[in-house]
Amino acid sequence: MNWYGVKAIYRFELARFFRTLFQSIASPVISTSLYFIVFGSAIGGRMSEIDGISYGAFIVPGLMMLTILTESISNASFGIYMPKYSGTIYEILSAPVSALEIVLGYVGAAATKSLILGCIIFATAKFFVSFSVLHPLWMLAFLVLTALSFSLFGFIIGVWADGFEKLQIIPLMIITPLTFLGGSFYSIHMLPPFWQKVTLFNPIVYLISGFRWSFYGISDVGVGISLTMTGVFLLLCSLTIWWIFKTGYRLKR
Repeated sequence: MNWYGVKAIYRFELARFFRTLFQSIASPVISTSLYFIVFGSAIGGRMSEIDGISYGAFIVPGLMMLTILTESISNASFGIYMPKYSGTIYEILSAPVSALEIVLGYVGAAATKSLILGCIIFATAKFFVSFSVLHPLWMLAFLVLTALSFSLFGFIIGVWADGFEKLQIIPLMIITPLTFLGGSFYSIHMLPPFWQKVTLFNPIVYLISGFRWSFYGISDVGVGISLTMTGVFLLLCSLTIWWIFKTGYRLKR
């Protein structure tokens, strides 16, 4: 394993994040504050509790998951797309680093940036509502698994995209709506029976449900199912990236 190569890619990607540190931090902090003002105060004033949890505290896991999903995809897709756009991808491919080491560098950096922002959202939420974490180790596990899974997914999008517009299509048109419809701001048990069943086809439901369980011990679906679905998604993304490097899809031609 060429750890020097992995470290070089990892540090380069993190350096880009720290060069725009103020913008990277200010955006999620402002967004989270607005969510709490609009949803926590306005809606929370009419909906005091869900499953015995104050509404403001109930939406904290959903807000954190929303940020981690979008940032993981954005960071990883942009990270691998820019070398393609500038033509330096061929230098990376010809360097003495394997496909695994390239993925570790880019995906590791994207996941790290997402986890940093997740911690910032967690700290920001403390200023608005009082909440506790019932299972901190499981919370960390869900955070890491989600960040890694969607960083891999973002890597795939970055390889697939042949323009800046395509980098935004899937996050904006698919991932963000699925996150809002995945129980970020409500329990799916509040929906009519038919829509509860439809919602179970949304993979984001399992991520948010498991993550919320780590906070409060409540979930819309079983924790085991949440972990299994997260693992399956991680495996599918890993296999897709293996196929990309094996065939050279949009990397070598």
